[in-house]
Amino acid sequence: MAAVFEFWPLLCVALGGYLTGSIPFGLILTRLKGHRDIREVGSGNIGATNVLRAGYKGIAVVTLGLDGGKGALAVLLASYWGQDTAILAGTSAVIGHIFPVWLRFHGGKGVATTLGVLLAIAWQPGLAVTGTWLMVAVVGRYSSLAAISAMTLAPVFAWWLAGTKQAALALVLGVLVIALHKSNIRRLMAGEETRIRFSKGSGANN
Repeated sequence: MAAVFEFWPLLCVALGGYLTGSIPFGLILTRLKGHRDIREVGSGNIGATNVLRAGYKGIAVVTLGLDGGKGALAVLLASYWGQDTAILAGTSAVIGHIFPVWLRFHGGKGVATTLGVLLAIAWQPGLAVTGTWLMVAVVGRYSSLAAISAMTLAPVFAWWLAGTKQAALALVLGVLVIALHKSNIRRLMAGEETRIRFSKGSGANN
């Protein structure tokens, strides 16, 4: 019976993290502004990159912050019960963003939400991963390459600057996010990937 009583709080944490992560801010904000459904633009994702691709620069910035913030919020709320619980909530938030029940399980690729989770779990490696993402995005101008580079280095930064639990979390989330970029990887290798631009109707398939 004790095991059953221990299971239900963890299930509630996982469900709470999932529901927090599943809030589709990109879709909500563009709809509130009276814009078209961003799922009909570019990659069809609800993340900040596709919002930018649709030409809504201001909304894209806000979406980026909110997508990262919901991952961090899930972690910080669950951290009251310990780091293992926080890791569960953060992982669930990323899964919620990628597979939101409200949108028939078709969401974003989880980059911003993962960054928010990593920053909240351990700010030092989280900051290093976020810095890597920003640097590659600014210099290389490929959103997908920035995400892949940051997620590849995330377990290394977490192991070096935090610990094995944080590294394991970064590895799991990194593998998941990179797997969702398989089509981007093919385009990068073929020299066909779209660079980040800030004019209407251009962006990246992220």
